[in-house]
Amino acid sequence: MTAPYACQPDDSRGRLLPENLSSFRSPWQRDRDRIIHSSAFRRLKHKTQVFVEQEGDAYRGDYFRTRLTHTIEVAQVARTIAGALSLNTDLAEAVALAHDLGHPPFGHTGEDALSALMAPYGGFDHNAQALRIVTRLERHYAGFDGLNLTWETLEGIAKHNGPVAAPLPYALAEVNGQWDLELSSNASAEAQVAAVADDIAYNHHDLHDGLRAALFTEADLADLPVVGPAFAEVDALHPGLDRGRRRHEALRRVFGVMVEDVIAVAQNRLAALQPRSVEEIRAMDGPIIRFSKPLYQNLKAIKSFLFTRMYRAPSVVDERKLVTAMLNDLFPLYMTNPEMLPEHWRPEAFAASQTERARIVLDYVAGMTDRYAMAEWERICG
Repeated sequence: MTAPYACQPDDSRGRLLPENLSSFRSPWQRDRDRIIHSSAFRRLKHKTQVFVEQEGDAYRGDYFRTRLTHTIEVAQVARTIAGALSLNTDLAEAVALAHDLGHPPFGHTGEDALSALMAPYGGFDHNAQALRIVTRLERHYAGFDGLNLTWETLEGIAKHNGPVAAPLPYALAEVNGQWDLELSSNASAEAQVAAVADDIAYNHHDLHDGLRAALFTEADLADLPVVGPAFAEVDALHPGLDRGRRRHEALRRVFGVMVEDVIAVAQNRLAALQPRSVEEIRAMDGPIIRFSKPLYQNLKAIKSFLFTRMYRAPSVVDERKLVTAMLNDLFPLYMTNPEMLPEHWRPEAFAASQTERARIVLDYVAGMTDRYAMAEWERICG
């Protein structure tokens, strides 16, 4: 039984192109399934979180998170939190599964590079690109481009991180022009859950991946809030534990602290504010789903540590320079030589204006996996 402030399947605003309801799936179960079966979702397998796919030895590299494993973890956390708060778990899961579809190759480095390249043509934003993918670029269905997702899922993709202010990235403006996503308001509680689940997942797994990559050690984490006490608790309960089990036991406690904090804060706020509908959630002054202030400050300290020791580690910075140079080579080559694009991309690119061509090239490059982008750069640039 869901709460009155949860999104209700029977009250969904439906799809831009109406379809018959499924006899055995809710609208958001159907959205979830379409996202999972999309080409963009499969490509997340070979898109980077932090480390470029080829970095390190093969054995160690196979254990680093990719966009796909990260997305699966976010969806699991989102279902857990949504269930504990009597929200619609299917909608929370659908938004979580779609939240990273718009990420280009090479993680945030790729996004930074494409943002700079697209600055003269309306910019680039991975949330907006995810919307472009699910409304236009997936072309498998006979009756429509995209996945024809429900309004609530599109809203969640667009503003799970909060209201979106002007000027809008062109991809978001395009979708919002077709169907008003009410960008100035909060998203549903389910979409807010997906956003917090994203924070929980990467705070947890970036610590794990950084340790595996030997960018820092367990001893370096001893003075960090939440993390240091978690290791101390494991040592007290399980003295002499081997390194791998000790690491796992400590970091799963860090994970648990974050999840339990979000649930407790949301339960207290919901009990105090007594929202009676999802519209009251959307109209609130700020999100209803969030970390407590003390934990938020602790997570800022953890993120600061990760920024210095992981995201800006010398080996990672070297990789950032290399892949930025690759994208800076590929993008203008496709712009001036659209015949280099795959055959089914060429007709539209040749007929387009400069801005339209840039958006077509962006769609192509942003859809690349790490390994494909590297192979194309090697093939074209030698």
